[in-house]
Amino acid sequence: MLLSFHVNRCYNEIQSAGSEFLTRNIQRKEYGEGQFMKRVITVQDAVAMIPEGATIMIGGFMGCGNTHGILDALARSGKRGFTVICNDGAMLQGPDGSECYGVAKLIRNRQIKRLIATHVGLNPEVAQQMNEGTLQVDLLPQGSFVEMIRAGGAGLGGVLTPTGFSTIVEDSEFVHSVVDVDGKSYLLMRPLHADVALISGYEVDHYGNIWYKGTTRNFNQVMAMAADLVIVEADNLVEAGTIKPENVMTPGIVVDFIVDGGEAL
Repeated sequence: MLLSFHVNRCYNEIQSAGSEFLTRNIQRKEYGEGQFMKRVITVQDAVAMIPEGATIMIGGFMGCGNTHGILDALARSGKRGFTVICNDGAMLQGPDGSECYGVAKLIRNRQIKRLIATHVGLNPEVAQQMNEGTLQVDLLPQGSFVEMIRAGGAGLGGVLTPTGFSTIVEDSEFVHSVVDVDGKSYLLMRPLHADVALISGYEVDHYGNIWYKGTTRNFNQVMAMAADLVIVEADNLVEAGTIKPENVMTPGIVVDFIVDGGEAL
């Protein structure tokens, strides 16, 4: 009991001190104005950073949480040969009235050579290109998919899961091996990592800290940890201190550049 009391007291004091330090330095406008504040770039700058043939993680679910401004510009760029890691192929006839919604624009333009996803049924052009042999599609169980990304971000060698054992998933190149643990069989799934992650945040401050609104959080949060270059498109670019420390979902330390979504034209 005495040890538990001291541990809890120590933790609370550290937490309190950390919160005070963060708040104090956010209020000091001079703190971090060169070293910690992230560079705000245009969508054209973002596209210029993405080479042809790159492996790109794109957050979103059915286009909800996609980086629409960056993807529009990337679709116009004509760059191709991408390997895209995304939950799905988004959809045609988007809720915004667009003919192709989010990542579906890249599929329509045949800029993707390989799609690693969990379901693609809402975009018939994925199946069409797959049957033509022009698009390689790798389908993974959704839970395994997100944990593989998490493993890639954490530097782990993989993730153990019983999902997919004795199914066609077992034949996937993403399965390292079958592992027996206490008499139960698991698939050791390889980690997923990308050259670039395109992340969408509802509120993003100038330090790159992100708050996601509702279900737009989806795969964005884990993907921000699993790429060499992380670009976040902000629905709302806000001043430092606007997002309370306890509401930061992705810390700015993992973000490299910010695109102001309000200026993403």
